[in-house]
Amino acid sequence: MIQKNKKTAYKKVKKIIDSHTFSLLLLTVFISLIILGIRRLSGLQTLELLAYDWLVNLKSQNHTDPRLLVVEITDKDIEQQNSWPIADQTMAQLLQKIQQHQPKVIGFDLYREVGYPPGTAALKQELQKDNLVIIKLIGDGENSVSAPSGIINDHVGFNDVVVDVDEVLRRNLMYVKLGENKDQELYSFALRLSLKYLAGRGFDFQVNERSLQIGNKVFPDLQINSGGYQLEPSETAGWQILINYRSPNIAKKVTLTQVLAGNVDPNLIKDKIVLIGTSAPSIKDILPTPYRGSQTYMPGVIAHSQMVSQILNTVLDEQPLIWYWAEWVENLWIWGWSLLGVVIAWKLKHPLSVVIIDIISLAGLWIISLIIFYFGGWIPTIPSALTLLITSGSVMGYKALYNLFYDALTGLPNRSLFAQQLKKLQRRKLFNSQEFIAILCLDLDRFKLINDGLGYQAGDRILLETVQRLQSHLDPEAILARVGADEFAIAFKTGEDSTEAIEVANKLNKELAIPFQLQEQNIFTSASIGLALNRVSDNLQPEELLQASHTAMYEAKAAGKSRHEVYATKMHEQAFKRLQLEADLNQAIINQEFELYYQPIICLTTGKIAGFEALVRWQSPSRGFISPGAFIPVAEETGLIVPMGEWILTTACNQMHQWQQKFSEAEGVTMSVNLSSRQFSQVNLVEQIQQTLVTTGLNPASLKLEITESMVMDDVEKTIILLNQLKQLNIKISMDDFGTGFSSFSYLHRFPTDTLKVDRSFVSNMSLGNKNLEIVSTIVILGHKLGMDVIAEGIETPEERKILTDLNCEYGQGYYFAKPLSQEDATKLFVDHVHW
Repeated sequence: MIQKNKKTAYKKVKKIIDSHTFSLLLLTVFISLIILGIRRLSGLQTLELLAYDWLVNLKSQNHTDPRLLVVEITDKDIEQQNSWPIADQTMAQLLQKIQQHQPKVIGFDLYREVGYPPGTAALKQELQKDNLVIIKLIGDGENSVSAPSGIINDHVGFNDVVVDVDEVLRRNLMYVKLGENKDQELYSFALRLSLKYLAGRGFDFQVNERSLQIGNKVFPDLQINSGGYQLEPSETAGWQILINYRSPNIAKKVTLTQVLAGNVDPNLIKDKIVLIGTSAPSIKDILPTPYRGSQTYMPGVIAHSQMVSQILNTVLDEQPLIWYWAEWVENLWIWGWSLLGVVIAWKLKHPLSVVIIDIISLAGLWIISLIIFYFGGWIPTIPSALTLLITSGSVMGYKALYNLFYDALTGLPNRSLFAQQLKKLQRRKLFNSQEFIAILCLDLDRFKLINDGLGYQAGDRILLETVQRLQSHLDPEAILARVGADEFAIAFKTGEDSTEAIEVANKLNKELAIPFQLQEQNIFTSASIGLALNRVSDNLQPEELLQASHTAMYEAKAAGKSRHEVYATKMHEQAFKRLQLEADLNQAIINQEFELYYQPIICLTTGKIAGFEALVRWQSPSRGFISPGAFIPVAEETGLIVPMGEWILTTACNQMHQWQQKFSEAEGVTMSVNLSSRQFSQVNLVEQIQQTLVTTGLNPASLKLEITESMVMDDVEKTIILLNQLKQLNIKISMDDFGTGFSSFSYLHRFPTDTLKVDRSFVSNMSLGNKNLEIVSTIVILGHKLGMDVIAEGIETPEERKILTDLNCEYGQGYYFAKPLSQEDATKLFVDHVHW
């Protein structure tokens, strides 16, 4: 029991590992890991930052923060003052003008480490007021700029900004600690202004290890891998956040000249944060931002306004900071897009469809990213897009390679891979050298009927369930492949005795004989199985071994289906002869090596000729005479019966027309021509026969077409339509070999037939018992009741003729009257006025 469970478990695990689903899953993991690795090494950071900038531009609104006012010093202001830096006296006057309107806070975004007289003392006095914050530059020591002397630290904020590798300002350095013991606290210019504005409202400022906090609002510190960043630890010094750009014009602006002239609405200043700085391009105090076009470069004072506005929005307006997923969530998100790429590329068959759906998926990814960014989230967009595209492309390549070696429907190896697997078995020596490899070639019987009757989807379901049944009854080490439309090949090890392999074949045949449940009905099928064996130590030629089992399978089909046959050398010889016969038959049609023989059909009451049945004979230059029983089935199977049938019909009609032109006795004689099932299914059959009658000049009433029961029963309704079309040509229809098929008498009255032909098997056995005589009598009576005449085949004795005459059978043919005759001998019957 334990051994059986282990075997079952091994089988399941092997099935999973061998499946393309497992391979594709591994592919997604591999591609995702590659993308994540490149991302970790900053290989995607530039693209991710560009994606971030794109999102910023799409989200941007024309919005100003009513809490802010910027007093900008323009090039025109500098020109009017006729100096730069502008004199301390003028700046003192500017601050006095602003203070008259009671601003909440003034941010002095100009370096004033040294004085620019006149008016230095007056400016220093203004800068020392409680509501004023002035900037300094920490720098690296050599390029640092201090605040003016006498200004306490609570009124100073550093102006240091951090830019990314592309020199774009996206981060806000809010707070740092310097000194050996990290005891020197420094606040950014934007943070100082914000805290001054919030003073007295109960918003306490706290510094935590991984965040800053104002009131109950937490500002998480930017990490080295936050969002699309992959930063060096040194790049995340201090406490940083990502700037949430809301508008390129975040604050209303007035100029230095307007303020000095008193041309400013006091309401723009009262209780507001007023920032003073230069916007003059000539001063070059500008910073690149994510915005595009004319708004790319932003004056430093506007950049500080952005930072101040973001802090106040977070604390006062409950606006979220830009947030990021945890790293493991980002990894799952990226992997998910890889899985989507697999589904798209694997499920869709046409490459163009894959491209279109990939484009739609990418558009969906960008829309999702934009929506989430609108709510403050920055999620991986570029890595996700790359994994989708790379996975789709890889799967398309994998699928192209997969389709070279695997069956698309069942996922089984195809014929080519099956042959390679057999070769590997021999090279790896997995089997004992004295063991054998058994090859089973299995073909589903009646599969074409299922496909034609229920449709290809039903056929596909039958194939898939067949695979499941085969796999459930085969050893895990057995190799199963689909090598044809309804053919499967199976390879497994076995002993020298074929008993074990035969047991497997019987077990599979029994399993496939169980009806399939499809569309609420039972579908019955079976399998014809060919078996071939080969010793492992022998030189293994997979194609030859597969062909041998294939040959044995055809022998099983020919022997009655739903059985197996073991390959023997004579089968190969038979198969070779069959192929040679097909080639010779094709050449015979080209060389017109056929000849028609004519067997008379006699009126049993008068003994006169009533008609002829045209029978084809083949006299091969190399083979001699070949029996129709040998080449007609081959012609049927290969389709060569169609051109052969056209020649037979034309030759027979032409001969009948010649006889009628030459002999008056032939005027009412008919020519019977057999139609094959292949000819009967031709879409242009009616037009072809009509053209033949026109070409040969034969009266249509002199032509009788013979069909069999099996032909008409395949599709009764379609057959009735076709027969009526033929009858409209005024030709006659004969039902050949009546009584030997599987037709229902309920349909017979619907067929527009003129003649029933009693099969020779009934005629020849009439004298052996009353049963056969009653059958013939019944057929004759039935024919007469339906308005048809009756022809009896195979009459060989006077007694048989007399019995048939007594039964009122109109016509007969057989060796008692004449065997099939050559054209010359048949003509002689008219010349000699032969009667029987």
